[in-house]
Amino acid sequence: MNNLISVIIPALNEEGNIPELCRQFDQMRQKSDYDFELVLIDDGSTDKTFDLISDAAKQYDFIKFGKHQFNLGLTEALKTGFEIAAGGIYVYYPADLQYKPEDIPALVKPILEGADVTTGWKQGKYSKRFVSSIYNYLSRKIFGLKVHDLNSVKAFRAEILKDIFLRRDWHRYIVVLAADQGFKIEEVKIPVYQREWGESKFSVWRIPVGLLDMIAVKTQISFLRKPLLFLGVLAFISIGLGLLVGLFAVYMRYVVGEGYRPLLYLVILLTGLGLGLFILGFLAEGLAAIKEELGEVHKKLNEKNRSEN
Repeated sequence: MNNLISVIIPALNEEGNIPELCRQFDQMRQKSDYDFELVLIDDGSTDKTFDLISDAAKQYDFIKFGKHQFNLGLTEALKTGFEIAAGGIYVYYPADLQYKPEDIPALVKPILEGADVTTGWKQGKYSKRFVSSIYNYLSRKIFGLKVHDLNSVKAFRAEILKDIFLRRDWHRYIVVLAADQGFKIEEVKIPVYQREWGESKFSVWRIPVGLLDMIAVKTQISFLRKPLLFLGVLAFISIGLGLLVGLFAVYMRYVVGEGYRPLLYLVILLTGLGLGLFILGFLAEGLAAIKEELGEVHKKLNEKNRSEN
């Protein structure tokens, strides 16, 4: 395995943190036995962030950088960093210095000892603790992962990106997607500090977005694997309810002597919905099969490229 460690840091309007971040990273790098490079991605900043990144790259030979003309979000910034990075191990770190570079070696160590992914477990006080605790509790229950913190710093083997698909804002689910593919996950306690410069990019809109993404990821790794099974169960329930309503309607009409036309409409609705779910399940099953075949082709091409390299 390529033991170069690429630390990828997206930055949005972090001009007050960039010089100190690079200085602390240089100190960590000199003390560490590991080989590091720093990849800084300016994600559409409107201040002097990119200028300071460019200046830092002239001062430190271990810095690489990229730039987005517009803010594309953390996942896209990380993807740009992955394209630039040369390491066999990637580390995702923020630019706000709430995590110190001195803790990067501890995050990476389990991977060098055999793990595929390590996720940080925040230690200390931070402003979004309550929201984060609810998010992580729901994540543990939904995905069945025995980790405390999915929304923290991460380190992982570069090769896992060939087996997972990252959509917009799915960077926080790298651990989930990797675990789903059978990769070994470890957790490391990492101190978190108060931001000393700048403002948090967190907004209340990220809460519903995060919940919807959570549902989307769960759907991707669970229900879409066997869509006919999932939709078929719903179809049976709907048709079963339609049958029960129909029997009740017959009882009311021929035993009690009173007929209710809305019951007939409800029977038609439930039965039609059930049949529709069955048809949708069959179509989704075909799409799932095509997706799996494409995934197998993709894996074979990756294995061929690895053997050639």
